[in-house]
Amino acid sequence: MTQRSHLIQSFLQDAGWADASRKVLAGDASNRRYDRLHRADGQSAILMDAPPERGEDVRPFLAVAAHLTSIGLSAPAIYHADPEQGLLLLEDLGDDLFARLMADDPTREAPLYRAAVDVLVHLHRASAPDLPRCDAQWLTDMAVPAFEFYAPDGKQQYAAFAAAFHPLAQVLDPVSNVVILRDYHAENLLWLPDRQGVARVGLLDFQDALVGHPAYDLVSILQDARRDVSPAIEAHMVDYYLMQTGQDAENFRSAYALLGAQRNLRILGIFARLCLRDGKAHYVDLIPRVWNYLQHNLRHPALAPVARSIDGVLPCPTPEFLEHLKSQCATNPTP
Repeated sequence: MTQRSHLIQSFLQDAGWADASRKVLAGDASNRRYDRLHRADGQSAILMDAPPERGEDVRPFLAVAAHLTSIGLSAPAIYHADPEQGLLLLEDLGDDLFARLMADDPTREAPLYRAAVDVLVHLHRASAPDLPRCDAQWLTDMAVPAFEFYAPDGKQQYAAFAAAFHPLAQVLDPVSNVVILRDYHAENLLWLPDRQGVARVGLLDFQDALVGHPAYDLVSILQDARRDVSPAIEAHMVDYYLMQTGQDAENFRSAYALLGAQRNLRILGIFARLCLRDGKAHYVDLIPRVWNYLQHNLRHPALAPVARSIDGVLPCPTPEFLEHLKSQCATNPTP
């Protein structure tokens, strides 16, 4: 038994779950792992294993979970925690992921997306806690992976992108004042029909939350790297959000396009990095969808300077390019 296994067993002993059966539930793009635990009395829980020695820190998860719960949203309850060792025992919110429910019954797509938007409206009406800021500089810096990993020889082109993007992003700073969960998409939301109102949406994977612009998480869920969202659904949900919040539509749509371009540009770089550095080639298969979102956002008139700055820099994800990317899987082990 490894040292980590001993730590986990001791943690579960302290929590009263040492005799529970364990089954791997999921891993993700980070170094976290999740196990589902079952006890003989029929109760279940989720073990989050986030090793600090591999760069993980559960303290932000605990802080954001406390905030979400305090405003009536359904973050998992914390049954037991050892932040120093990166171990949490969490409430099991079940398996009814939005993505799964939509795949099984497409007629549920619009109602589930409306429920997800209702959560954002509720979240954005609450005062934001003290979190790091997603400001113009952060947004600009976070686009770097696209130029380091996705675009061949793209590093020298990043300065032109930054010069075009940063001034546009600075316009958003004065109104970037809500909590953004960042990984807000259909595979991180669970339907909890026994609860009421916005609490019917279970929230996962929010440890990287920041204070940022209200459009950020709306882009995250409506331009989903993992599933197709129809233009009609996207347009309807943006309209629905605007109707619920009363924001200036023109300014909000410009911000939505700008944040969508930044987010999808960053995702291109991250997916390429996951392949080249971390040996996770399956993320390459998601790149064409992300590319299409990026191109859509760049067509917004307000983004003309950004579009010009990266014209010809990023390779179109042809089958040949994607196969070339996969052929280099795990050949670039350092950032």
